[in-house]
Amino acid sequence: MSVNPLLENWSTPHEAPPFDRIRPEHFRAAYDRALILHRAEIAQIAASGEPASFDNTIAALERSGKLLMRVESVFSNLASADTNDELQEIERELAPVLARHWNEIYLDAGLFARIDDLFARPEALGLDTEEMRVLERIHLDFVRAGAKLAANDKAELSKLTEELAGLGVQFGQNVLADEQNYILSLTRDDLAGLPESAIAAARETATERGLEGYAVTTSRSSAEPFLQFAERRDLREKVFKAWTARGDNGNAYDNNALIAETAKLRVRRAQLMGYPTFAHFRLADTMAKTPETARKLLDKVWGPARARAMEERNALQALVAEEGGNFTLAAWDWRFYAEKLRKARYDLDEGEIQPYLQLSKMIEAAFYTAHLLFGLDFAERHDVPVYHSDVRVWDVTRKGAHVGLFYGDYFARPSKRGGAWMSSFRDQERLDGDVTPLIVNVCNFPKAAPGEPALLSFDEARTLFHEFGHALHGLLSNVRFPRLSGTNVARDFVELPSQIFEHWLEEPAILERFAVHAATDQPMPKALLEKLVAARNFNQGFHTVEFLASAFVDLDFHALSNAENVDAHEFERAALARIGMPDEIAMRHRSAHFQHVFAGDGYSAGYYSYLWSEVLDADGFKAFKETGDAFDPATAQRLYEFVYSAGGTRDFAEAYRLFRGREPGIDALLEGRGLKAA
Repeated sequence: MSVNPLLENWSTPHEAPPFDRIRPEHFRAAYDRALILHRAEIAQIAASGEPASFDNTIAALERSGKLLMRVESVFSNLASADTNDELQEIERELAPVLARHWNEIYLDAGLFARIDDLFARPEALGLDTEEMRVLERIHLDFVRAGAKLAANDKAELSKLTEELAGLGVQFGQNVLADEQNYILSLTRDDLAGLPESAIAAARETATERGLEGYAVTTSRSSAEPFLQFAERRDLREKVFKAWTARGDNGNAYDNNALIAETAKLRVRRAQLMGYPTFAHFRLADTMAKTPETARKLLDKVWGPARARAMEERNALQALVAEEGGNFTLAAWDWRFYAEKLRKARYDLDEGEIQPYLQLSKMIEAAFYTAHLLFGLDFAERHDVPVYHSDVRVWDVTRKGAHVGLFYGDYFARPSKRGGAWMSSFRDQERLDGDVTPLIVNVCNFPKAAPGEPALLSFDEARTLFHEFGHALHGLLSNVRFPRLSGTNVARDFVELPSQIFEHWLEEPAILERFAVHAATDQPMPKALLEKLVAARNFNQGFHTVEFLASAFVDLDFHALSNAENVDAHEFERAALARIGMPDEIAMRHRSAHFQHVFAGDGYSAGYYSYLWSEVLDADGFKAFKETGDAFDPATAQRLYEFVYSAGGTRDFAEAYRLFRGREPGIDALLEGRGLKAA
């Protein structure tokens, strides 16, 4: 093989990945080398003849595995954002290999004995606050990975984690395959009701798939606009059923058996660790601590949300009747009639808003907000290699000093999994000198026709701000140890930086400056801006119910103490029946394509965390409002110091109290969703 760029020193700007030289065939050799090197580093730490010290054990662990982290960060991002058959084959092959590698480290008795020795005598070590925190977190990582188990239980746990890793990869690949396999070819007449931006996106989708005319797929960015605007009820039904059936089509990509096996193995894994259910195991290291506490929050919001959704349903059914419709409102009708009702009540429709929400301007708006709050500046670069021509890169500075690089990958394509996320090619740390972060946001916005500006819905603009909030969490990180860097925080705290940042999108100072018409460059008229703000809580019952349903089902799956022979279909149906799920609303993520939960452990038993973090973000943004200035410098400084820059350096409840000055309350969340009076 020619020289492998993954194994070289990178001479690119800020040592960014040389994507112009990296090929799929480089990864196996790079992984092989990285794993061998990491094993040697770990063996040296574990077998040291010197007594355990913070530097020769904890700091040494933090210094180990640099090459593996480099290779893994590049590969995992490509496997999610721009995959192909070769990368998917490598992903399937490596999932159990990597799981086995980490098992061997976490279950190494000699290594853990050194860590445990340090953990047992912290006062004698003379550690500062951050050193103490990283010792605590690493010790807990090992304990939660099974370091204290008996030898036979360690062997079983290793086997379970390898199997679960393979199941997660297969689940995600199945969802992507189902999305790639479905396309609905349409004529211009089939698109009656759609705004021009959605029509252009459908034309671009057809072109990308080698078709004439127009097309819709089951990616959210394609399906949702069609469901919202298309007048053809039969086509809305067809698209909706295909969209909600991803991973549930009884074909080679059906995920129901994988869900059942995953649930069973997770129960066994939790019970090996001494917990009654997987939910108890997962939540033990979160702010919520227990599934009962998480469920209590969901229950508290479910009643008002369902009541509001029923009011919304009745209003939509009345609108159907007014128009002479002789049918009962169905799930594929909700978005269409909700858009009509919003138009009637607020004289506002999405087609009127979209021309003012240019993607390029919304990116600028996010950057400007970050500048006002945290003093960041962004300058686009064209000399940094990228993995796809759609990707853009910005140099991020603060008071003239380099902070990191930010990559934006915004458009949907067949090689990208659905959804939106933030990840990194390198995390910030200061263990041996300043290491600056390389942060990426990946979204799935519809791509405009060549030469035309990409336009967003208001929800898509909110997604952009949300993911950029995560990006700021990575960019602003200012810690010494990799284990505590950026987003390495509790699952129900990690959404605070992203969700609180969403609030600034709705600030008049931002919309007045950046919501300008794509054709005329004129700012959004004040009357339209006022209507947009007035309608912010419209349809919130629907949005809250579709989210909560997914959160309840997630918790229910993982609250099982016996998951033998789980029928995923029946389990989902029964879980929704228990909460009284309205027939006219579908889960935001049905189980068979619930990648947050089943394509790895990421949000398993933790989808509730978006709502938990919303309690924090709604209450936290209120701190700005109470000053009378949404960009209040003193409040922004506390937000920076205790949330965005602090990573995992302190207890997360304490971090929030230091920012806010008190415990959070739920009232701001209910008020923000317009549910308080329901």
